Amino acid sequence: MGGHDHHGQRHQHGHQAPGRAAAAFRWSIALNSGLTALQLVVGMAFGSVALIGDALHNLGDVVGLALGWGADQLSHKPANGRFTYGYGRSTQMASLVNGMLIFAAGSGVVAMAVERLFNPVPLITAPVAWAAAVGVAINFFSARLFGDDHHHDLNQRAAVLHLITDAAVSVAVLINALLVGLTGWLWLDALTAMGVGAAVIWSATGLLREAIALNLDAAPRGIDLGAVEAMLQQLPGVQSVEELHVWGLSTSRNALTAHLRLESSQREADPSARDALLTMARERLAELGIRKCTLQLESAAEQHH
Repeated sequence: MGGHDHHGQRHQHGHQAPGRAAAAFRWSIALNSGLTALQLVVGMAFGSVALIGDALHNLGDVVGLALGWGADQLSHKPANGRFTYGYGRSTQMASLVNGMLIFAAGSGVVAMAVERLFNPVPLITAPVAWAAAVGVAINFFSARLFGDDHHHDLNQRAAVLHLITDAAVSVAVLINALLVGLTGWLWLDALTAMGVGAAVIWSATGLLREAIALNLDAAPRGIDLGAVEAMLQQLPGVQSVEELHVWGLSTSRNALTAHLRLESSQREADPSARDALLTMARERLAELGIRKCTLQLESAAEQHH
């Protein structure tokens, strides 16, 4: 006799305030669109490749945030038709695209900086410094709009990573403008742009690795497979755990399937005892961050069959 449990529930952190996440995406897109235009104009008008690089990264932010917002909305759409798991995986796809955008923006900044290093142009530092300071303020403010919920959702975490990284980039551009103004060393702007590009590329690699892993159905980061298996193994009457699979339904919801082979004392137990075992398993899995599970209870004879 096999016992099944299909238990689904929204992750209490990742989706506890979808309205707040949507508002954070909207405001961040609007603010960063304006910032991108400002920094591009100032960078081109006053000769700062570092500020142009910051603007290009901000442009990547805008596109990435738009993708993230769309994916966040899709992740709340209920399952229907062929999409029996819903649309949560769109958040993972958006995270992958975001990582690629960050990487491409960083590479473009480095290429532009190398060219400017050998062909310096005059730099008027005051407007550049002010534009960089505005970038610091807008990006930190936009990151704070997401609150603390982003820690439980890779899609929102990707958006916040965009914003915090660009705030750090703007700080570097601000310091660069002040130093060039004091020393007159034009090569500092190109060198700063190279550092900016390298930092952007580095930040993208971790996000890309995690997004690729999730799109390949790897166990989500933060889920300890050893701890999950050990917990199931220690349930009363469970002899072994087999066919254990854990994957992400979205960037904030995890799922599990497993076969629990029962000891002889449990094989003849009444249905209520098996129901109690399944309930205990659900509760403990929820504590480990897994709120949708399918468990098959099997005896040795059933497994052989």
